[in-house]
Amino acid sequence: MMDLVERAQPGPLLPRTIDLGTYLGVRDGRALVALAGTRMRLPGFTEISAVCTDAEHRGLGLAKVLVGALVDEILDRGEVACLHAVSTNTPAIRLYEALGFTIRREMDFALLASS
Repeated sequence: MMDLVERAQPGPLLPRTIDLGTYLGVRDGRALVALAGTRMRLPGFTEISAVCTDAEHRGLGLAKVLVGALVDEILDRGEVACLHAVSTNTPAIRLYEALGFTIRREMDFALLASS
């Protein structure tokens, strides 16, 4: 999983992030080639996180399948699926809009790391 994240760069993801929610993946043989999961949960909302596909497997609809499965699970709980993307990541934003997501608001984020 960390190898795919390193190659695809979906945003900050640490090895124990998968402990925070449900993560789904697609393999080609033994290699993980697509990933998406859930992370933060607030009352009524669940964040979809770490959506990424290996460059050689993009355009096959893998992200659509993974995000769709997560959205179905979230909606079944009566919650709203949400996610975030860096404004310069226009391919991701186009994908999310094609999957039915809309821009709700723009926010400033700070990424903090311990020293």
